Amino acid sequence: MLNRPQDFAALQEQGTIRSHPLLAARVLRTDLGTTRFGLATSRALGSAVVRNRVRRRLREAIRSMLPSLRPGWDVLVIARPAIVGADHRAIGAALRRLLARAGVLAEPGGDMHMGRG
Repeated sequence: MLNRPQDFAALQEQGTIRSHPLLAARVLRTDLGTTRFGLATSRALGSAVVRNRVRRRLREAIRSMLPSLRPGWDVLVIARPAIVGADHRAIGAALRRLLARAGVLAEPGGDMHMGRG
């Protein structure tokens, strides 16, 4: 997880942002062998209980994508107020779309099957 102020400052200064109605993601390529995440949940989302629930849901969505993440990225996920009413599937789909557009997710295919329709 991202937790040092310097990491957040680097994302703010050099990172690129991708947006979705439910959330935004600021990403920055690093030389590290792992991908690190930070979560931003402002008071605009609601009470502490609501913000904590949003953080738990985001962490679960990130956890489900761990096998398909490329190493060497710092990602700040910024929750928007519309996320409060979204279900788990919508949150996962929004996060997956943003990370794929940013290049953080590995390309689908090969031995990574996305499921059947």
